[in-house]
Amino acid sequence: MRLPRPHASAIIRSCLPRTRAGQRRSVQAMMLLCMLALLPAMWVFTAADGRLRTTGEAPSTGVAVVFGAGLFENGEPSIFLASRLDAAAALYREGRVEVVLVTGDNGSEHYNEPYAMRRYLTHRGVPDARIVSDYAGFDTWDSCVRAKKIFGVDRAILVSQGFHIRRAVALCREAGVDAYGVSAADHHDTIWYYSATREMFAANKAVLDAVFKPDPQFLGPKEPGVARALAGAR
Repeated sequence: MRLPRPHASAIIRSCLPRTRAGQRRSVQAMMLLCMLALLPAMWVFTAADGRLRTTGEAPSTGVAVVFGAGLFENGEPSIFLASRLDAAAALYREGRVEVVLVTGDNGSEHYNEPYAMRRYLTHRGVPDARIVSDYAGFDTWDSCVRAKKIFGVDRAILVSQGFHIRRAVALCREAGVDAYGVSAADHHDTIWYYSATREMFAANKAVLDAVFKPDPQFLGPKEPGVARALAGAR
């Protein structure tokens, strides 16, 4: 004879404590776990509080840092990356920055974010001599640490989308860069929703990076590119 399968709600009830005190403790434990899960995102939010600006309000810092955001198959910047570069070009035209540091992934011969970013900027009026490329910006923490340790950036405007900019500001400040953030135009497509959701998990890694301060995947020798470009601009 085939026995009826228990209902899901009955299974859940059987797992819960039977006493009121036990149920209360279970609820409190669940609330505590939820709070702990949200702490990294809360830290990212508060660490960047008061540090976000529009392109017209951004302070003059000398350097803008633009984070990579993927390329199309033809090697052109993705929609998100193009928006970041447009914002950086606007900062340059308005005199908010004199140099743009483009940082992204060049992990293989056929994938070169910094090259595509430089080409896009020059086509929009930013002189090639005012663009510096970081080819080992494999993630946000790496880009921030390399901006400070390799390129000698002490103060910068960071350019990214709204879903990422607070984490970028928080991590660059932890890396020793006096950072302000400018949000580039958002495009609410499937990639945007995926990226916004991913940020909740990326916040956990950000906290670990801020606490343990690991070296980037590739550090290498110091490079004078930013200092040389600033000197040429002035």
